[in-house]
Amino acid sequence: MAVAVTDAAPTFELAVPCEVFGLDRADIVDPWYELRLCAGEPGPLRTAAGLGVPTPYGLDDLVEADTVIVAACARPAQLAPPPGLLAAVRKAHESGRRIVSICSGVYILAAAGLLSGRRATTHWMSAADFAHRFPDVDLDPTALYVEDGSILTSAGTGSAIDLCLHLVRRDHGAAVANEVARRMVVPPHREGGQTQYARLPARPRAGGSGGLAPVLQWARERLHEPLTVAGLAAAAHMSERTFARRFRDELGITPLQWVLQERVRLAQELLETTDDPVESVARRTGFGTAPNLRHHFRRLTSVSPQTYRQVFRSRAVSRSVPPGALPTAPWE
Repeated sequence: MAVAVTDAAPTFELAVPCEVFGLDRADIVDPWYELRLCAGEPGPLRTAAGLGVPTPYGLDDLVEADTVIVAACARPAQLAPPPGLLAAVRKAHESGRRIVSICSGVYILAAAGLLSGRRATTHWMSAADFAHRFPDVDLDPTALYVEDGSILTSAGTGSAIDLCLHLVRRDHGAAVANEVARRMVVPPHREGGQTQYARLPARPRAGGSGGLAPVLQWARERLHEPLTVAGLAAAAHMSERTFARRFRDELGITPLQWVLQERVRLAQELLETTDDPVESVARRTGFGTAPNLRHHFRRLTSVSPQTYRQVFRSRAVSRSVPPGALPTAPWE
């Protein structure tokens, strides 16, 4: 993992890949990632908060990395990206490297010509400006992160965590990503998109329930059971219409879409961490039958349950993980 650092980079967005990929997590997966901070322009480089950033690696190292991460950048770098960094990002892409941007780092990818005709996202506050400057990019200002082939982009600030955990999930499976999230004390996956953060807060409702968290947890514990909007609304002590509207307002998706996503995520974990046949996984996740599980699993992940299990179980058995690191992991 190589992170391109430019001067006055926002501190948090730069720190997230260092936290996720830069710490030694060999007790979870060995080998873990090797993180390299690469100078995207001549130094010395500092964050927006004035913290010095040692960058012992350069643009040649950036090009050779398996994954190139362009961290968020200050406005001057957005408007006039360092030419050397643009050339390095293009070369890395042409060499088949995975390219990732965090928040305003998407300006660098667009200026390098990597996003023409592709779907991407950025911080909702920058969406109008970015769309004006790069009309050839299919900008989705509602997404927390977007994956379009080998190029991934994230929205602002906290969504850097979402995207970095997604990369861990892609590389090592849901069980490993979940363990990293637990250690960071963050959710392994957040539902909904930026809309829930970009809009003005709704006026408090009289007698409000304090959010949907209790009913979401209630539903997660009952994914193997039939779940309907009527049942969820009753558990939340709301009418169906009010519940459905509030659910979409807060999470950006419908209740049944959320249930489907949670069931597929549970299926991923069971496929990684148990030897249960697909038929049993289908029953335990509420899909009922193996064909129904296969249909929805492939639609959301692009692969079959059998392929998913083969990929991540074969990776798991080749790792050396001390007992106790992941209590339910199949390689213990």
